[in-house]
Amino acid sequence: MDEFQEIQEIGFPALIDKIKNYRGTAQKDTVHGIGEDAAVYKSGAKGKLSTITSEMFLEGVHFDLTYSPFQHLGYKLVSATISDIYAMNSLPQRLLVNIAIPNKISVQMIEQFFNGVETACKDHQIELAGGDTTASHQLLAVSMTATGSADEKDLVQRKGALNEELICVTGDLGSALAGLRILMREKKEWQESEGGHYFQPDLSEYEYVVKRQLMPQARQDLINAFNEAGKKPSSMIDLSKGLLADLKQLLSSSGTGAEIYSPAVPVSLDTRHVADEMKEDVDKYAFYGGEDYEILFTMSETDAGEFRKTFDDFTVIGKITSDNKTLRINTGEGETAEYDL
Repeated sequence: MDEFQEIQEIGFPALIDKIKNYRGTAQKDTVHGIGEDAAVYKSGAKGKLSTITSEMFLEGVHFDLTYSPFQHLGYKLVSATISDIYAMNSLPQRLLVNIAIPNKISVQMIEQFFNGVETACKDHQIELAGGDTTASHQLLAVSMTATGSADEKDLVQRKGALNEELICVTGDLGSALAGLRILMREKKEWQESEGGHYFQPDLSEYEYVVKRQLMPQARQDLINAFNEAGKKPSSMIDLSKGLLADLKQLLSSSGTGAEIYSPAVPVSLDTRHVADEMKEDVDKYAFYGGEDYEILFTMSETDAGEFRKTFDDFTVIGKITSDNKTLRINTGEGETAEYDL
């Protein structure tokens, strides 16, 4: 009998490396397969490529129905899925939604969920083209598949970062985790209260971070700005697992290292307020939080300077280095932390 090895012994990145070895039968029109934010294949039209990605979401793991309104949940899951398409410098076109529904979920709840899905699809000019519906014994489970299109010359991968290029991130980081911490705290208070099932906390003070957790926005504006400015990053990845985890993937694919200047990492005042209130390190929110669905990309200093004239919602947080085994975090206080890649 084969030895039983727990997945936690090797971690999910190492597990995915093992899965990469299973490729089925190669197709001649496949351009990029496992290892990118989305798979890429030739579409048939000259100079055009198609992109496709799939995401799985499970109640209790990826979302909590205690504090996730169904309409917001539908919107968020679309954002999380199409963010992978944008990370290839591609535009999403169609979405398939597969959903497994337990008896505790009502018809009205499912209608609210798909209302959120449709709102997100309309915001990003995507067709909801189909999917599958089935029953589930206990938990709600959702799988989404998005397809997109890109000009062959515009496609961007995780690999491609070059020594001395700038590392840039859109928006701010850690706010989704800040929102989650607030929602988890309120859930705990509800569970410990004796006020019955109805509980309506006042979250107005935390509106920004809670919205970033419940209804994140995939960065279509960045892709449109690249096109408008005639600029193309050398590499790109969406920030779904956290800055450090996703940056490591990009560096590993590019065969490069990096030095990050910690004080430059963009963090909102709202996120700092939550971290202070929770007596937690705000840098951990930004570096490890995940679910921000911002975009990390690399560019030459010249191109980044020119691109800022068209689009300024990004921050330079560091540089690519030639040391392909090390990620360095400069704290700005004369200290440097190093991580193996």
